Amino acid sequence: MIEISLCMIVKNEEEVLADCLKSVENVVDEIIVMDTGSTDQTKEIASKFTQHVYEFDWVEHFAKARNAAFAKATKPYILWLDADDVLTTEDQEKFLRLKASLDPSVDAVSMHYHTAFDDSGKPSFTYRRNRLIKRERGFQWIGAVHEYLAVGGNIFASDIAVTHQKSKKTTVPSSDRNLKIYESMLERKEEMTARDVYYFANELREHGQHRRSIQYYEQFLTSKAGWVEDNIAACLSISDNYNALDEKDNAQRAIVRSFLYDMPRPQHSCRMGDFFFEKEQYKAAIFWFSHALSFEEVELPGFNLKAFSTWYPALQLVVCHWRLNQMEEARRYHEITKKHHPTHPSVLYNEPYFLT
Repeated sequence: MIEISLCMIVKNEEEVLADCLKSVENVVDEIIVMDTGSTDQTKEIASKFTQHVYEFDWVEHFAKARNAAFAKATKPYILWLDADDVLTTEDQEKFLRLKASLDPSVDAVSMHYHTAFDDSGKPSFTYRRNRLIKRERGFQWIGAVHEYLAVGGNIFASDIAVTHQKSKKTTVPSSDRNLKIYESMLERKEEMTARDVYYFANELREHGQHRRSIQYYEQFLTSKAGWVEDNIAACLSISDNYNALDEKDNAQRAIVRSFLYDMPRPQHSCRMGDFFFEKEQYKAAIFWFSHALSFEEVELPGFNLKAFSTWYPALQLVVCHWRLNQMEEARRYHEITKKHHPTHPSVLYNEPYFLT
């Protein structure tokens, strides 16, 4: 059986930290908590679970803080979590089985990350992250913001899921924190990686700086140094920016551009369907919504937003077929929509029309 050090960085996490640590205290063999400047009871809560609570002088660099926590680990494997992450009872059991059976040749273990849920509690937004790594490999975190763990070698894809519980927090970091870090990097003329440029463009978009956001997405795509999923996502975000600027043709072209990188992803296909739907070109819209729905049972690389391969395209197909007077097809897609999202207001509204 392998031994594991849990390494975390925290700041003002008194509302969620105990839940996190309770969910893993029987799974890991050592807990390392690196505090980056808490002013609440975070350190006191951490001290109830471990004597290894340290302070890190914040230097506006998440990777440096995480690497400092990793440096404190003494066990052969390192697990990382954020304070608002937990393991469910089911996933604790899976983790203990993994711990007992993991082949020592494995360098890293990836796990699902569930960050959003539908009304029934099923994950609606999920993706994989490398969570457990062999300490002797010396894998490091990279990036001031939206940092990532650079791993290689023998990576095992597990069926374990980490559950994100952001909704439990009533206090959240300043919404412009990351943007300020990137702006500081620009002011200091620090070199930005392609990944930095991509996430800086994301921050600009989220803060309504749409023209400037497009500029940095274009810089990112021109670099040809990005992960393919980020390239595809960048095209969608460029489209979002153009939509916000009410430039519909440019918004549609940005989606088409994403197809140069790989097959259309469900979210992009839904966006194409939406464009044609708005133009009342229902046959074209049906083509794109049907393509999105064809990924209903497929786990794609990168981010998986289940809505765009399940209930959303099905709901749109109901309307498209209804307006083309294709009632049996409309009924069929209504049943699919109802299966995935039975409480959606449109499903409830449509239900009486299909009872007879």
